[in-house]
Formats: sequence, structure tokens, C-alpha cells
Amino acid sequence: MGARARPVQPLTASYDAVVVGSGPNGLAAATTLAEAGASVLVLEAMETIGGGLRTEELTLPGFRHDVCAAAHPLGILSPYFSSLPLDRHGLEWVQSPASVAHPLDGEPAVLSYRSLEHTVAELGEDGERYRRLVAPYVERLDTFIADVLDPIGIPSHPLLLAKYGLAGLPPATLTARFFRDPRARALFAGCAAHSLLALRKPLTSAIGLMFMLSAHREGWPIVKGGSAALAEALAGYLRSLGGRIETGARVASLGDLPPARAYLFDTDPRQLAEIAGSALPDRYLKRLRRYRYGPGAFKLDWALDGPIPWEDPRCLQAATVHLGGSSEEITASEAAMWKGEHSEDPWILLVQPSQFDPTRAPEGKHSVYAYCHVPHDSTVDMTEAMERQVERFAPGFRDLIRGRSAMNTADFQRHNPNYVGGAYTGGVADIPQAFARPVARLDPFSTPNDRLYICSASTFPGGGVHGMCGHLAARSALRSLERHPAAPLG
Repeated sequence: MGARARPVQPLTASYDAVVVGSGPNGLAAATTLAEAGASVLVLEAMETIGGGLRTEELTLPGFRHDVCAAAHPLGILSPYFSSLPLDRHGLEWVQSPASVAHPLDGEPAVLSYRSLEHTVAELGEDGERYRRLVAPYVERLDTFIADVLDPIGIPSHPLLLAKYGLAGLPPATLTARFFRDPRARALFAGCAAHSLLALRKPLTSAIGLMFMLSAHREGWPIVKGGSAALAEALAGYLRSLGGRIETGARVASLGDLPPARAYLFDTDPRQLAEIAGSALPDRYLKRLRRYRYGPGAFKLDWALDGPIPWEDPRCLQAATVHLGGSSEEITASEAAMWKGEHSEDPWILLVQPSQFDPTRAPEGKHSVYAYCHVPHDSTVDMTEAMERQVERFAPGFRDLIRGRSAMNTADFQRHNPNYVGGAYTGGVADIPQAFARPVARLDPFSTPNDRLYICSASTFPGGGVHGMCGHLAARSALRSLERHPAAPLG
């Protein structure tokens, strides 16, 4: 989990629970435990907390860029995060007029708004089809998302959840045929590409539908000041409950951990095996090591002299912009990474936060974040292909670039060791691994050692800044706290 830093002091202190890793899931696990009255210590290898929630001046002084995660559709809708008083600890969501924009060649962009009616009007002849597809969920979206992200117990809308399961199972390429017009197909394909799967694979429709739905409640917000502010708000709330956080505290083995009743790992499966292997059976360790991480990302951050000169200026209404053209082009781009290839015309997720949050750049200037998908462990520089794709829809974009920062898959993993090979979603979420994360167990957060738990995005419900992996893992761990005294493991 990064280079060795100062040891945790004192190792003789004991806790009800120790959480290894301070990403959104680690912090969600810690706050859940602390809310239940447990004494909690969070250990973070880096000098700053946050995991994927970090903000730095990557290009030029005064330009603040989100290092990993930038827009948070499920963060503001998270059943757990939305229950916390994070606003009292400095969290402020910033929402743009449109949730997402998708520019097209030679015609107006297609935009999705929080208003379903406004979005229906964008889609012309497919507007009513779009309404029929999403309206049943939008009307009950808060409780529906809770059913999807928190499957333990009786769902609030079992029939709607079953309908979503059936609608989400087919490949996105098949569901796209529901629409007659290329504009609606492109919008859906852009949303489905968040799956990090080839769009001809099953379950990609579920991701596309979830992202389309989330656009109609709270939009796709950013965090004022940068994503690090969300981590700081969670940390502030944890400290208000008596929790403790130690940074610069690398955990390489169980011997680096203080005595506790339970240990929760906001790490990928490989790190769990490396750190806790002496306390886990070989058969389970082999299963952890077979976990599949899948493709990664190449990311660019730009410092610009002005706003992006979109050919359709309405794209400035959305913090998030999908670049990739038609649904057929996006399908080809997302298939390439699974073949070990790099698309010449990649699908790009671009976020223009300074358009709505002036704290992100000097006055009159702009900070921009963008990534495309690449094969696992790719070292190919995608700068030219990505900038050409932006220029395609925003002629003159390159003339505005004052500074640039590039991150390949190794850089992603260096910033956050959970992103193995650049896999920022915590691992492949196809049918074999969507629910059996990291291995098939009745309680996916537990291990054969009932004092050890995993709470990262490599568990259900998977990637995204929603904290539900950590929250659910902590609920599982609470059941074992009373059974064990605080004692070292190993």
C-alpha cells in the first residue's frame, strides 16, 4: 500500500475495529462502526487520506484536479452517505444544469437533464420510448437505488427490482436497439461505457440504465473544492464520533496492526492475501489471487486558458461530457481494450468542474479532467488520440492548453494501490464476478477468519463513490465484535 512510512504509534493500544485504507469505502466502514459505538482506528499508507478521493495541483499552480474520481452520480444518491451530516463537515455538492452532454458530428449534442420532460424533448421521436424505459424507476428512484445498492433484507420495490434485473441483463448493444434514432442510442452507449466492459457483454445494460436514471434525480454532481473534500467530510464526521485516523502508516503484514476485535481491509484481494495470508486458509487465498481486475484507464488533466470551445456550446451546461460519437463507435472503442488494443477514437469521459466551481482554477482559466479505457497494465500514451477526439467536437481546444498532466495505468495504481493495472472500478463486473466479489460466499465481505473482512470496491456492489461496500462490510463485522476480545492477529 505504498512506500513504508512511520509506524503506527502506539501499537499497544487496542480497538474494537481497525480499518486498513481510507478510501470512500474504508471511511464508510469506519463511520458505520463508530456510529454503533465501536472504537475505530483507520490506517492509511499515504500521507493524505481519500484513496480515489484526492485533489491536487497536477498541472500548474492554482489549477486543482481530481486525481482519480471526479463526478459522483451515486455519491449524492448513496443510501449511506445521504444519511450522514456531511454538510456540517464541509461537504458541498455542485450540480450543473445538465447531468451529461454527448456531442455528435454535424448536429446538436444530446443532453440529459434532471428534468425527465426536458430530456424527453431532447430525444425527438425516441422521447416517448425513453420515457417508457426510465419513468417507472425515476418515480421511485431513491428507494430503488437503495434496493440495488443494499440488497440485504426485503426490498422496497421487489417487482421493480426484478424488472431492472431483467432489463439490465442483456448486452447494451441489444438494448440500444430499443431506440430508433442514433441520438438516443449514442446517449445510452455513453452511459453503458461506464461498465468498463465490452458493450456486447451481458449486464452492460444494467450500468447504462443506472447512469441514465441517476441523471434524473440529483444530476451528476462534483464536490466543491475537489473530491478530496468528500473524504475530508467523512473523516471529520468519523473524528466527531471518536474515531482515529493515522496517515503514513503502511500495513505490510498482520504484525503491523494493533490489537483489535475485527479488521476490515479497504484493499484489493491481492493486497488482502499479501497482508493477511498467515491467518487465512490456502484455498481461500488461491481464490483471492484468481480475482480478475480487467482493463484500466489513461487519464489527462489540462489547465486551459478558457472554457472548452464546444461546437455545440450547450455542452458547457454539463459538468460531465461523453465523447465518442455514435453508439457503433463507442462499442468499437470499448471492445478494443478487451482485445489488448488501443482505440484510435476512444470513448472519453470528460469533466469540466471549473465551469461550475470557481475554486478549481484561477479566474478566467479552467481545469479539465478526462480519461479513456485501455488494456490492463497498458503503458501506451493516449494523449494524441484523446486530444484529437476532444478537438473533433471542440475545434480550437488545443490552442487553449497551458499545462497537461498524463497518468497511465501504472500511475493510477501508484496513486491508489487498489487500482491494479489501472482498474479503477475494483475489478471486472461481468456475470461471474458482479455478485461473487471477491469470491463466492454467502457473506461476500467475510473471510474464513471471522475477524477479517474486506470492504473495498472489489466487493458488492462494486465500483463507484457510494461507500456501500464499506457500509455493508461494517454491518457484517459488527456481528462478530462481541465474540472476540481485542487481540493481535498473526
